[in-house]
This record gives sequence, C-alpha cells and structure tokens, in this order.
Amino acid sequence: MNYCPNCGQPLEENASFCSECGIPINAGAPVPAKKTTIQIVAEVFMVLGCIATGWLLIPLAWTIPMTVAVFKRHKYQRHIGGGLKVCSLLFVNLIAGILLLCDNN
Repeated sequence: MNYCPNCGQPLEENASFCSECGIPINAGAPVPAKKTTIQIVAEVFMVLGCIATGWLLIPLAWTIPMTVAVFKRHKYQRHIGGGLKVCSLLFVNLIAGILLLCDNN
C-alpha cells in the first residue's frame, strides 16, 4: 500500500491526488536510493575540494557544477560517466576522483 508523502495517509491504488491533503502523487517520480560509503566519502572530498578552491573564485565555476552533478547522480543511483569522473579527479579533488573511478555503481 502506498502512502502520501505529504500527510502520510493511505492512498488508493493508481491515485493521482491525495484524498486527504490534495497534493498530486507522481508514481513515476524517481525515488532516492541509499548511498554507499564510498559515495559518501567521495562527496565529502568533493565538497572539501570546492572549499579549497573557493579563494580562487574562477575554479568555482566548474568545481561546484561537477560536485552538484555527482550528488544528483548518487542520489538517484544514475550512471556517472567516465568523463565526469576524470574531470572530478583533475579539477575538483584527487581523492574524490579516485573514489569515483573505483565505484562500480
């Protein structure tokens, strides 16, 4: 049985709206998955890499978007391409890039 993500009330099968609070229910919406330890450690090092380059300002133009992209892909267990992994290794943080390359998910 499904429950409303807003109010927690039980939902009827194939309901498009909650009968209690009225919010729309998206059955096809991606569900966040549990992260592995290697993914969490890689994310921590990517954030540290962004903080370390923060005083330069210009590198933040590519370190922050790469970090956000990795966070989103980990959240929904989507594939991270080799290019993003290598760019993270070269431009954001060496340790985070190595961990991303070692991660098989």
